[in-house]
Amino acid sequence: MSIVPKETIEVIAQSIGIPSLPADVSAALAPDVEYRLREIMQEAIKCMRHAKRTVLTADDVDSALSLRNVEPVYGFASGDPLRFKRAVGHKDLFYIDDREVDFKEIIEAPLPKAPLDTAVVAHWLAIEGVQPAIPENPPIDAIAAPTENKRTEHAKDDGLPVDIKLPVKHILSRELQMYFDKIAELTMSRSSTPVFREALVSLSKDSGLHPLVPYFSYFIADEVTRSLADLPVLFALMRVVQSLLRNPHIHIEPYLHQLMPSMITCIVAKRLGHRLSDNHWELRDFSANLVASVCRRYGHVYHNLQIRLTKTLVHAFLDPHKALTQHYGAVQGISALGPSAIRLLLLPNLQTYMQLLDPELQLEKQSNEMKRKEAWRVYGALLVSSVVLNQNRVHFRNKFDFLFLH
Repeated sequence: MSIVPKETIEVIAQSIGIPSLPADVSAALAPDVEYRLREIMQEAIKCMRHAKRTVLTADDVDSALSLRNVEPVYGFASGDPLRFKRAVGHKDLFYIDDREVDFKEIIEAPLPKAPLDTAVVAHWLAIEGVQPAIPENPPIDAIAAPTENKRTEHAKDDGLPVDIKLPVKHILSRELQMYFDKIAELTMSRSSTPVFREALVSLSKDSGLHPLVPYFSYFIADEVTRSLADLPVLFALMRVVQSLLRNPHIHIEPYLHQLMPSMITCIVAKRLGHRLSDNHWELRDFSANLVASVCRRYGHVYHNLQIRLTKTLVHAFLDPHKALTQHYGAVQGISALGPSAIRLLLLPNLQTYMQLLDPELQLEKQSNEMKRKEAWRVYGALLVSSVVLNQNRVHFRNKFDFLFLH
């Protein structure tokens, strides 16, 4: 017996203009209608599964009809809910109440707004685990974990709480956490031991350390700011930076914006260390060579890296209110960048600067012995930079002759 009753066949026949269909014909057509319906629904379910869905839609039925070379059913593209009505005289028969639409109303209705052109815009969600601060990405405070008071604000109208899925935190393995803590401990308190030297070798060669790079970047930037009076710690931090830069398994470019200010601070800071005997000159030389290596290695990737660096160094070099230690760091930083930087940045300003430096070199005009020694350090740095230009002797002698008169 068919699941499609013969009464349904009679109603369908009446809707297409056959007022009186014989009962035996209705009974014969019912099984065939059931077979065709099952066939169409099986094809529609196949279309649904191929689309990786679990809900059958009207589009799946249309696709099944097209596969069977049957004209699809029209009128199901509306977003309005379907309204079913019970057929008069039939208890279990329902039909869709289709409202008659006047074409005049459709023609006179205002046109909808034109849709926007389809476009694809690419932006970085995260770079090496760090979310860039761009308008396309949500602000950090927007994705922060809500407090208990704010959680109640996200409840539904029926009083049931909403399950808020928070972003997954960056989780380090236990081994990497122990490694980072050990390196930080050696850097801060045991930088003169052989163990620290072995740690630097590990930082420069080991693979698998990339998840620690953002932590090391923050650690270095924070400790340089705090430890300006502790020269051994500053030197140890710069050696850690050098080891990270040497590691071929680390992609450190996204973190240069955090490391460069720390390195520049160790070049042009007014005071490094708390004792007069501290050899901060060596730290400035080391940091200047480190920054120059960064420019040579990553200058082709970040075209404004060296430009921004030289602006900082030239400003420190030409500012008469800066300390002589800062002038020394600026000269060493420019010299480390090579002959072109010396020729373009030091030579044009050398004669003007020597008018400022000359009084500091003379015992008659500068009675403070410490300041006089600092001035001679700057003078020595200028002489060393002149040696870099030794290959172009004519230009070198014309520009640096007055340096050798002292």
